[in-house]
Amino acid sequence: MAIANTSLYEPLIESTASALAVRLGLFEDNLVLNCEEIGDGNLNLVFHITDPKSGKGVILKQALPYAKVIGESWPLTLDRARIESSALVKQAELAPGLVPEVYYTDQTLAITVMEDLSHLQIARKALMDRKKLPLLAEHIGTFLARTLFYTSDFALKPHVKKRLVKQFTNPDLCKITEDFVFTDPFFDFESNDFEPELREAAEKLWEDTHVKLEVAKLKRKFLTEAEALLHGDLHTGSIFVSETETKVIDPEFAFFGPIGFDPGQFIANLLLNALSREEQDQDFIFEAIEKAWNTFEVEFSAAWKKDSLERFSEVEGYLEHTLEQIFEDTIGFAGCEVIRRTIGLAHVADLDTIEPYSRRIESKIQALELGKKLIKNRLNINEPGQLKRFFRHAIAR
Repeated sequence: MAIANTSLYEPLIESTASALAVRLGLFEDNLVLNCEEIGDGNLNLVFHITDPKSGKGVILKQALPYAKVIGESWPLTLDRARIESSALVKQAELAPGLVPEVYYTDQTLAITVMEDLSHLQIARKALMDRKKLPLLAEHIGTFLARTLFYTSDFALKPHVKKRLVKQFTNPDLCKITEDFVFTDPFFDFESNDFEPELREAAEKLWEDTHVKLEVAKLKRKFLTEAEALLHGDLHTGSIFVSETETKVIDPEFAFFGPIGFDPGQFIANLLLNALSREEQDQDFIFEAIEKAWNTFEVEFSAAWKKDSLERFSEVEGYLEHTLEQIFEDTIGFAGCEVIRRTIGLAHVADLDTIEPYSRRIESKIQALELGKKLIKNRLNINEPGQLKRFFRHAIAR
């Protein structure tokens, strides 16, 4: 991977993105390239650059100095491009084959050029299309175990860990999570976005002091527990898939936080997909949740027994206690994510495309109930096999 610093930042357009790819030596300079701006996210520009003759392609991603979804009134640091590319390199080291290869970065231009994944499909869309993804859960469980264990105090010497914490300090993107996941959806804030028919259910949430207390505890964990390097935004829209491949993308929210946050985000987005399905079509989702957690547990335990530097790791019961705490946090964080994706600023297509409209509203009301009950009952859910029964009970009306 090449790293460079140029002298001047400017947002790219399709023509300048193509020219840059040639200048970097990624394509021969006599080729006529196709370049399409494909970014459908909220924060960045993303270009797909291809040679139509050979089929060779790259993805060029550029951070904007503001949130693309809102505009210049919401400034953001360009340093998130450095954080993203650094996270991808670290994740590739720890979980090879499960993230795109990074070819080039430029910190001044805030760009990352990486492997073309256009032969794959975004996991959210694949799940909405009811495609079978036999390796998704196993791959994500492995990705989580290896990236989280090997960036934690269990695997790193203290000074190495603290240098990494400094390298991945990410206040702008963390503030987005602090506000839009852990705060705004639990109050009547202007940033919330939901259908008028959800007003009554939202007001019940805002009046639920037990939920607010438990969310405050979870938010404090997010703010203060620098346990491991998180992806920070591991939803099904941040994963490319096929029947044989899985690639985790977009770790620009990466920072050191509580280990349960990443698995909580992933599980929450699977639960949101389950809400969009008929009951008889939900088993795949619950099997995937169980497989992902069980893989995480097996891989995390193996790494602990092989590579832990913590002297107390040999104490009977400490590994089990650690996994129990991570799972408890995972369930709580999942509840927060389910709620924010229902009435917060950023929704998911799994729910927003349900037809007819009346069923969409009913599913979103169920999502709010599910999120609340996950948050309040996270101490009573001890293993992923309980989630299907808990889910069905939570959404029953």
